[in-house]
Amino acid sequence: MIGTLINVAAVIVGSFIGLLMRKGIPQRMQDTLMQGMGLCVMLIGIQGALKTENVMLVILAIVIGGVIGVLLQIEKRLDRLGERLQKHFSRAGDDHFGKGFVTASLMYCVGAMAIVGSLDSGLRGDHSTLIAKSILDGVNSIILASAMGPGVMLSALAVLIYQGSIALLAQVVEPLLTARAVTEMSAVGGLLIVGIGLNMIRKEHIPVGDMLPAILTPLFLIYIL
Repeated sequence: MIGTLINVAAVIVGSFIGLLMRKGIPQRMQDTLMQGMGLCVMLIGIQGALKTENVMLVILAIVIGGVIGVLLQIEKRLDRLGERLQKHFSRAGDDHFGKGFVTASLMYCVGAMAIVGSLDSGLRGDHSTLIAKSILDGVNSIILASAMGPGVMLSALAVLIYQGSIALLAQVVEPLLTARAVTEMSAVGGLLIVGIGLNMIRKEHIPVGDMLPAILTPLFLIYIL
């Protein structure tokens, strides 16, 4: 858990610095930064999505995961969670709170470094991958928080739960998280990050939350395709 705790601290510290920077930025510049970050988030997502070794697997994962997500009403539940968090932690008029939380949570949790680093931390006590990831996440948190506000800081909770669970259950989940599974999960996650980026720069909303089960779907599809 040490590596995960370092990662959580990096996100919190980076977000705090970003929020301090945000106070001196005019609203118009904040909106421009938001659009620019949306483009950057899309680039990160595209890079991850292109790592797939089986495009059909990614397509099926999105379709199956989307059906599951709609049935479970994940998008609505996330919206409600964002509204509750905004009431408790955000100042009035901060419209980017929920987007900041979801965007940062996805960026920090769906990549290969999060999975492999957590496994190394839990199985071998090797925290080097998560420490390297912490530096990257800390820098990204500064940029995201300056553009999207305090919601980014709360993504540290998602990092703690996600990476902490993998580290604590490492011996159980390691057989499932093969190199191929991690690659395809990261590819699906990258595609969802592209959706998040589009939501940051367009008025039309893509229900990325309903597609979240798609990230786990490759664990089962790789044995079929």
